[in-house]
Amino acid sequence: MSSPNSSQLHAAAGCSSGQMFLQPVWDRLRREALTQSPFFPVIFAITTYVSFCLPFVVLDLLCPWVPALRRCKIQPDSAPSARQLLSCLRQTLYQHLVFVFPLTLLHWARSPALLPPEAPALPQLLGHVVLCLLLFDAEFFAWHVLHHRVPWLYRTFHKVHHQNAPSFALATQYVSAWELFSLGFFDVVNVWLLQCHPLTVLVFHTLNIWLSVEDHSGYDFPWSTHRLVPFGWYGGVVHHDLHHSHFNYNFAPYFTHWDRLWGTLRPPRAR
Repeated sequence: MSSPNSSQLHAAAGCSSGQMFLQPVWDRLRREALTQSPFFPVIFAITTYVSFCLPFVVLDLLCPWVPALRRCKIQPDSAPSARQLLSCLRQTLYQHLVFVFPLTLLHWARSPALLPPEAPALPQLLGHVVLCLLLFDAEFFAWHVLHHRVPWLYRTFHKVHHQNAPSFALATQYVSAWELFSLGFFDVVNVWLLQCHPLTVLVFHTLNIWLSVEDHSGYDFPWSTHRLVPFGWYGGVVHHDLHHSHFNYNFAPYFTHWDRLWGTLRPPRAR
């Protein structure tokens, strides 16, 4: 039997070193029974979303009495009522249980999750996450413009999301069932096209949920994502908050290049 040549050994060594950081994490996740359960996607989506929203709910409660928070709030004189918060939370739970969970269960029954033993290499994971974000940003931009420019689409499917203005964190998923399905479809198609590793999918969904919640939070902190990405490439919360008050601008959820190209970019006023 022939022995492997030096190039094969170097390739194997490079692969293993690239996976060294993620392999212990992936091994632990694979051993968890919950990750292979049909309940996992819905439980993960709801718990991650609510966990990201809760800190902002607390900030909204404290904001009237904490001057430092008021300085960071884009619209300091607005605050969601308890009725708005409960209504948004109820809508999210209802749609995930009634619509998302049955579809997830059907998908699992047709093709149960088979988790690969090896973790992805870190550069591959990071590259796929960035590509997923860029694809989602382009797809939602097109969907968003269409549902604002066609009055019937706006009234029937998208208007519900604009009922809470100014926006707040728990209003992120206050959307119609069609909008929820559209966003979920983009997510599923993108990770399928790129053949993403399950760990990459988990990281992407976590980041996507966080960025969406931050976009709707109404708070512009020194560490907000749009301040960390250089050259104004990322619009973030200040751009999306402006969209909720001026409907015909800033359609892209995250980055600014599509709005720049289509002439729909409206920079926020200096604060």
